[in-house]
Amino acid sequence: MGTVVSLAIREATTAAVTTIETRAAPDTTAEACAAADTTAEARAAAATTEARAAADRAIAVLHHVDRVFSTWKPDSPVSRMRRGEITLTDAPPEVGLVIELCRRARRASGGWFDPWALPGGVDPTGLVKGWAAELALAELRKAGVAGAMINAGGDIAVFGEPEPGGRWRVGIRHPLAADRLLTVVTLSGHDRAVATSGSYERGLHVLDPGAGEPASALLAATVVGPDLAFADALATGLLASGGRALARVAGLRGYSALVVGAGGEVRATLGFPAELERAA
Repeated sequence: MGTVVSLAIREATTAAVTTIETRAAPDTTAEACAAADTTAEARAAAATTEARAAADRAIAVLHHVDRVFSTWKPDSPVSRMRRGEITLTDAPPEVGLVIELCRRARRASGGWFDPWALPGGVDPTGLVKGWAAELALAELRKAGVAGAMINAGGDIAVFGEPEPGGRWRVGIRHPLAADRLLTVVTLSGHDRAVATSGSYERGLHVLDPGAGEPASALLAATVVGPDLAFADALATGLLASGGRALARVAGLRGYSALVVGAGGEVRATLGFPAELERAA
């Protein structure tokens, strides 16, 4: 099943939140945010025409990103680039932008997030889902909505407030129990994004870039910070590192993290905005 994208929007004229969802087609990579032929369903009647139009534009952004970056679609520019049919210069300009962001994320993670170490050529999908979500959220911000949240396959970015004076609260599932929360993250201030990478749903799919083997020391890694693209990449890098990059993330301005070891033990950096003591 493909990624589910959910947009939660609070308009300036009301405290009500409108939720719009789109589900990707089954053949779409889990790192992509949406695919062609998806549909959107408004689940509340309060949305204005302007808000609905902004949501449509946000979803169109996700469709476009999937067409360009999908490694499952053989005719996407990124797939063609990975096969050597085109160069980065020949690809759409947003590919070069994302590749540069991947370089920065690789440096920031101490090399643990490394799209160049994956089989088949450079694969930016560990960052591009968060990047696409931020682009989609920008469409809602430009439309003047009072607050919005985008949930792209479990990775979340927000702005504004869910209600006047309120804060966005995001539950992080327990990797050993699908019906339990490990913790609840509160997003406010500079903490606008939360991304989790884990092996509990898709198996050991993240590689240790040095060893070239699946990383198995952690069940999950969650990163909170101001930008979902980097949070997404850093969470992948943390999982790949088996937790060794935790201090590295702690040293990055504005970012904090939590990791869950193979036996369920939890470690978090100072300032991680969660209620660990209430999540057991």
